[in-house]
Amino acid sequence: MAAGNVRSGLRFTALIVVILACLASVRAQERESPGHGAFGVPLQPFLAGQSASDSTRPEPMRVAYYAPRAQPTPAPRAAAVEEDNDDAEIANESAIVHSNRPMVEGSRAVLRNGIAYAPSEAPDNIKNAIWALNSLRQKPYVWGGGHGSFNDHGYDCSGAVSFALHYAGLLDAPLPSSDLRHYGRRGRGRWITVYSRDGHAFAIIAGLRLDTTDMRDGDAVGPRWYAEGRDTRRFVARHPAGW
Repeated sequence: MAAGNVRSGLRFTALIVVILACLASVRAQERESPGHGAFGVPLQPFLAGQSASDSTRPEPMRVAYYAPRAQPTPAPRAAAVEEDNDDAEIANESAIVHSNRPMVEGSRAVLRNGIAYAPSEAPDNIKNAIWALNSLRQKPYVWGGGHGSFNDHGYDCSGAVSFALHYAGLLDAPLPSSDLRHYGRRGRGRWITVYSRDGHAFAIIAGLRLDTTDMRDGDAVGPRWYAEGRDTRRFVARHPAGW
């Protein structure tokens, strides 16, 4: 029993010695490295009365980032414009429209939406006749119309032809179809050809047909322009001299 107590005392004494030795070693390190705390971390000096703003502030953190380059915006493309090719009466002509005097380049008139475009190469009196006739395109057929006066509410066949010749400066008074058979000179003209027979007359002006008869149904509809011709058998062709 006494021997056990002695061994326990010796163990406790040895433990105390080890602890004291460790403490002495730590104090020696602190004296050799002033300003460092535990684990060797440097301590910042602190003075009484010094505000937190006076202490050394850490530098702000700088973060690098990637800025994507702006891609160039593609130039807008012009939308394709679809040409109106449904009208078979005009093809590949360059029309020049001047108010109520539509005109087209070349030597032949063209027709679009019932309106005649005078050719740029035609003489002025032919252009004037074409433009004047455009004003009749909605007038009705009236038997005897255009004979009492060139300006009437409706026209028959010879009245419409007489109107055209008058506004071309080639006729002073309206003529019936029977008299148009002897008008001017025989044969076709350069710009105007009058076709007449007993009971009907029509004209070809710069390539377009002026007629009061719609050949699609044979009805008399009034003065209209047509791009297609018609059978000229049994008609007499006449033209104004020089035209």
